[in-house]
Amino acid sequence: MLNLIVIFTVLIVCALLIQRKAGLPTNITLLFLAQPLVMAAAPVMVFVGGIISTEMTPDPSLVTLPLGMMIAGVAAATVPAALLAKRWGRRQAVMFGFSASVLGHLLVSLAILKSNFLLFNVAGFLLGCAGAFGQQLRFAAMESLSDKALIPRAISILMFTGIFAALIGPEVALLSQRLSFSWLAADGSYAFVFIIMAAMSFVAILIVSQFKNPPVVAHDVAQSSRPLIDIIKQPVFVIAMMAAALGFGLMSFIMTATPLSMHNLHGHSLEHTKWVIQSHVSAMYLPSLLTIWLGQKIPIKYFIMVGTLMFVVVLLIATQGHQLVHYWWALVVLGIGWNFLFFAGTTLLPRSYQEPEKHKVQAINDFSVFAFQGASSLLAGWVVFRFGWHGIIMVSLPFVVVMLFLSVVSLSVLRK
Repeated sequence: MLNLIVIFTVLIVCALLIQRKAGLPTNITLLFLAQPLVMAAAPVMVFVGGIISTEMTPDPSLVTLPLGMMIAGVAAATVPAALLAKRWGRRQAVMFGFSASVLGHLLVSLAILKSNFLLFNVAGFLLGCAGAFGQQLRFAAMESLSDKALIPRAISILMFTGIFAALIGPEVALLSQRLSFSWLAADGSYAFVFIIMAAMSFVAILIVSQFKNPPVVAHDVAQSSRPLIDIIKQPVFVIAMMAAALGFGLMSFIMTATPLSMHNLHGHSLEHTKWVIQSHVSAMYLPSLLTIWLGQKIPIKYFIMVGTLMFVVVLLIATQGHQLVHYWWALVVLGIGWNFLFFAGTTLLPRSYQEPEKHKVQAINDFSVFAFQGASSLLAGWVVFRFGWHGIIMVSLPFVVVMLFLSVVSLSVLRK
């Protein structure tokens, strides 16, 4: 309990500092507070989703299916989320999307109490849909800025909230495991985890209700006639989308397999598994403190190159063994590499579209990113149980080679 109080206190203090020192509008502060409350669902599912599934299904290759369904939900809802944002405005669309998070968490609790694997997957899909609306927050942040030079700073600040999601989710899970609830079933402590998560999502809705929709920018009607195929053929779009998609997909593939490899296959304790996952998700977002400054000093193409090289290092570390230190270092470097690639892809994307094109381009970009991530997560459970940790490394290798090719191309194609 003390850990959670400290985490929430630090979150609020950071939000107040952003409001006073960062030179950004109040909208960014509201998004900073709301985002981790909903996005904490992903670390919880990574941490205990597979473990819960093993008690519901006899087929070990299906234990990552709820997490895969969660990511599939993100991919499926990206286009509707963008269209609703265009029709209703960012505030109303995000509030609607976050309501799916409340419902999804409550359904997970019911699925655990009833030991219903099908319901668990449906709930995971709903949580993914909510996550798609959460991903729209970075676009809402960019639109809230009158000075577009502040975009890297705003994106870095929002990405930094992931550190709070990484800490909140597993801490809620462990707190609930330590408590005893006579009114729940024997395995009801996990159910209580998701009841708490539902309450957090409801608080996020209340925070977002104070968000002020960015003003609609006037534009020349003739601009809207540019075909989508012409937009996605631009090198800057291809590089932005592939940097985010490959980085996100490969990161999810390795991350999803890690708890199963550590806890189920190689006998590491749940406490050690939690530490590795928390360290990984922390490493995904802590570098944002650095990119707040570096993003305005260093060309984006170098972020792509460095992020890709970190994925190479991940595979080298992962081949060295199955000890705790190998998992920890591989997952920490993996998180940092993801941060650089996703930051680069998100920051590059606005260069590929004009104002009237933003919603459709954002939709196709996010669909590509999270469809690949969903497929990767679904594949991870099957690969790790059939071929072990070595199989995860071998499947990852071709994608790292593609990332290396992409990073070399970006050095010559991108001006900065």
